[in-house]
Amino acid sequence: MWSYHPDLLARPVPRYTSYPTAMEFADDVGAEAYGEALDRVEAGTPLSLYVHIPFCEQICWYCGCNTGAAGRKQRLADYLAALQSEIALVAKRLGGRGRVRRIAFGGGSPNAITPVELVRLLDLLLTLFDAHRPDISIELDPRGFSSEWALVLAAARVTRVSLGVQTIAPHVQQTIGRIQPLSHIERVVAALRLRDIDAINFDLMYGLPDQSLADLNETLDETIRLAPSRIALFGYAHLPDMIPRQRRIEAINLPNAKLRFAQAELGFERLTQAGYIPVGFDHFALPSDSLAVAAAEGRVSRNFQGFTDDDAPVLIGFGASAISRFHDLIIQNEKRAGHYRQIAAEGRLAAVRGVHLGSDQQRRADLIRDLLCRGRTLLDAGDQSTVRDALEEYERRGLIEWNDTDLIVCDSGLPYVRHVASEFDSVRGSLTRARFANV
Repeated sequence: MWSYHPDLLARPVPRYTSYPTAMEFADDVGAEAYGEALDRVEAGTPLSLYVHIPFCEQICWYCGCNTGAAGRKQRLADYLAALQSEIALVAKRLGGRGRVRRIAFGGGSPNAITPVELVRLLDLLLTLFDAHRPDISIELDPRGFSSEWALVLAAARVTRVSLGVQTIAPHVQQTIGRIQPLSHIERVVAALRLRDIDAINFDLMYGLPDQSLADLNETLDETIRLAPSRIALFGYAHLPDMIPRQRRIEAINLPNAKLRFAQAELGFERLTQAGYIPVGFDHFALPSDSLAVAAAEGRVSRNFQGFTDDDAPVLIGFGASAISRFHDLIIQNEKRAGHYRQIAAEGRLAAVRGVHLGSDQQRRADLIRDLLCRGRTLLDAGDQSTVRDALEEYERRGLIEWNDTDLIVCDSGLPYVRHVASEFDSVRGSLTRARFANV
């Protein structure tokens, strides 16, 4: 179904969980810009809140997240105190403006803290913000899950749980430092469903060391049998120079480009044949899931948590490295947990780097989002000629097509949708000098 173009696959492109990407964030856009953006939030504006817990009980070697070991309990307690201070400071700055519709806990592993600590954080958010029965989601490490967690999540009215499954192949688990037997995953899923938490996500990976097509196929077999409502199938990115923990993975054991491509294609075929609706280039959802419904209605968006049906115009991130997003600003908190704690202790906003979006960048962001989320985007008639010339090679290979001014990514072009989108990137693309009209 997919066509293999190794020259395109060899060209690295961002995942575009934001545009501009974090590489373009600048140190001269920080707390002042963040405070001004908070001040501009109007009463009743839909808000989403994200809370980052940068700790894990065990550190996996493949992981690219901003996280560290949770072994020192005082450091964890100090971080939670700083997090509470930041939440209170931002809530005071908002002054009751904005209405929270979603709260997400991510990491790291939020279950690196205790269930009672999670409840305290959630109570603080619900008390300080205008939040009436928001959707609440949490990422969990199955290895740290217990029946107590299932009980607390149900009592807290958590609506969605994401589980880091990655692979069920024992020898692959060994090579990535994440041992979790299939029987344990089964028990976690059963415990959640027993508490009526049925919206369960699985995070899976391909391109892992020593991972064969048969290994991935077996993981897909068991995933389909357990029937999570959503599945994300990510390709492992090996960046040992940037992520020191990945140096424990030998590059020679990684699948080559052709095998990685075959693994991604196998995942797409197996999951769609099992009835999952493809969303974007690496997410899948059962037809009844809200993400699949949003995809059918053209409402899928993309943020730092991946493809989502969350269309809130303002996302506020709490915690070290957390990212907040406004219409004309993307801003990131201090990454280093120790420095973050110091900033919070001084009663200052923790944002330290970001980027302003002018009208041209906002338009580029819209074009990139539409391509990634819908597989198509509408151009102004005056822009079409320039864009068509720039994308001529993609059209010649049958990866894109045109319907009047509608640029469409073909089914065979799905593996290259990020490459197509990157052409609109003002830093990386061939359309850097273009000025796009708002449509």
